[in-house]
Amino acid sequence: MKFMKLGSKPDAFQSDGADVRYVISDLATDVIVHVSEVKFYLHKFPLLSKSSKLQRFVIKATEDGTDEVHIDGFPGGATTFEICAKFCYGMVVTLSPHNVVAARCAAEYLEMTEDVEKGNLIFKIDVFINSSILRSWKDSIIVLQSTKALLPWSEELKVIGRCIDAIASKTSVDPANVTWSYSHSKKGMGCTEIVESTGRTSIAPKDWWVEDLCELDVDLYKRVMVAVKSKGRMSPELIGEALKAYAVRWLPDSYDALVAEDYMRRNQCLVETIIWLLPSDKTSGCSCRFLLKLLKVAILVGAGQHVKEELVRRISFQLHKASVKDLLLPAASPNDGAHDVKLVYNLVQRFVARTAMSHNGGFIEKSDDKMIELNFEQESTLALGELVDGYLSEVASDPDLSLTTFVELATAVPEAARPVHDRLYSAVDAYLKEHPNISKSDKKKICGLIDVKKLSTDASMHATQNDRLPLRLVVQVLFFQQLRAGSSNALALTDSGVHSCAKPPMQDQSDICERRIPRHPNSLSKQATSLSAREVEHRNSEHRGGRNSFKDQLGGFLLQSRSRRIFDKLWSSKGQGENGKGSETSGSSQSPPLSAKPVDVKPSPLPPLRNRRYSVS
Repeated sequence: MKFMKLGSKPDAFQSDGADVRYVISDLATDVIVHVSEVKFYLHKFPLLSKSSKLQRFVIKATEDGTDEVHIDGFPGGATTFEICAKFCYGMVVTLSPHNVVAARCAAEYLEMTEDVEKGNLIFKIDVFINSSILRSWKDSIIVLQSTKALLPWSEELKVIGRCIDAIASKTSVDPANVTWSYSHSKKGMGCTEIVESTGRTSIAPKDWWVEDLCELDVDLYKRVMVAVKSKGRMSPELIGEALKAYAVRWLPDSYDALVAEDYMRRNQCLVETIIWLLPSDKTSGCSCRFLLKLLKVAILVGAGQHVKEELVRRISFQLHKASVKDLLLPAASPNDGAHDVKLVYNLVQRFVARTAMSHNGGFIEKSDDKMIELNFEQESTLALGELVDGYLSEVASDPDLSLTTFVELATAVPEAARPVHDRLYSAVDAYLKEHPNISKSDKKKICGLIDVKKLSTDASMHATQNDRLPLRLVVQVLFFQQLRAGSSNALALTDSGVHSCAKPPMQDQSDICERRIPRHPNSLSKQATSLSAREVEHRNSEHRGGRNSFKDQLGGFLLQSRSRRIFDKLWSSKGQGENGKGSETSGSSQSPPLSAKPVDVKPSPLPPLRNRRYSVS
């Protein structure tokens, strides 16, 4: 920290209580100056020789027949006036970054210019500021902080503007030419001076200046960051890192402190300023998590609609990078539930529109090695599907979440984003568990979101035991499981050489995705093991040439409880249909027969040989 001493005489000021200051001298004082609540007993000659404004005050007081001068609104108060008075007496005065701005404003108020006397106080302070203060990184920040209490004087004297320009210029200095200290991270110690250096004594990171600027008030910080961005030398990522550090420094973590009445307006101004300072490049600079945190704060403190819209527009560019926890945004109204699902729906819609994702998009398969290759668009699509399904599972437990809102958000995701429906099934199951009294039509509507062909084996096994699902959906799950088992049998026979001439069937897309998507959390490993054993037994019986009936094939599952009863009803109904007593199945829906007796088709006879005509090419 830089210092400057003025004068050479010893300090002769004394105090008589808290509101009286006087000078020890052989001469009696002849003027009393009132500054704020303090009275200064002084002499006219030293003061009038350096201040033209005091000259006018004394002349006016003499005309009024008094020796007292009253000064109202003096910049810096009585403490700063004492510095100016000591300078007039030639006493030792020490200027530092903490009091130099106040002394400069007071000297301007008293008109201590060069016209009154050469080498006056204004001239000496300006030399100190230009030659020392503005050359020091730390001192520039201290001086800038002190200017807020001296408005509008510090603004009119351009002290604020000069400090801001000096700080902004230093942030763009090559880090290799910056000498800095890590002592700012030690408890109880402040950051040491950071100045330009011709020699490389230590390597400073690119964001060496970020933490020091966090000490500025929000209005000064805004002006400094505008100057930094105007230089055009700072990357959007570094600007975003600086804004994030400032938000962490000043935004409270607790909900009560954030929405406290005494600090609500300050927090609102703070978050609006940070959003206004975000880099112009909406695709870089700030992480999606940081933007969602700002959006959450903006909702809680009641920020303007334009602020929220700007955040929504930026988040929509990188929504696939968010997490479920980040998306748990509070609802603006208590009647809308605990979370703002409609806002998330808006984000998903914008993301899908911006990335121009194809709803029919699939996987790109290389022709040489048959490896699945995902480009960036497909990776973001899959990430979006997992994010939305995870979010639905989290908010499904909200009793105030409407079915329409749930379905709208689930259908906002393209088909390509859900190669496997395990997470969606988990979300639907959670919603049905929390809302057991929904109507049959609503239950059918929400269960219609699930594609049973895209359920993994574990999820399918769980669905067959789930009493909350409609009967029709359980039948569809079991039917597809039987088809999958038959496909596995055909593949096993091909691998064993029975159909060596036939091409192996293509692998089911759901099986491909099962290896990439985690298993359903409610997997039934024991039943899966039992199912595999029954499939082996069923394959051996087919290999022996005996064709099992439809009921024997279903018996391979040997499922318990509800699933077994369903198939018993289906089999009994099928038997009645074959005996001519009816073909309708019991339950809420009909299922087509899995097998039917093939119809013999006789070929049409050829025409007589003599009527045939041959053409020779």
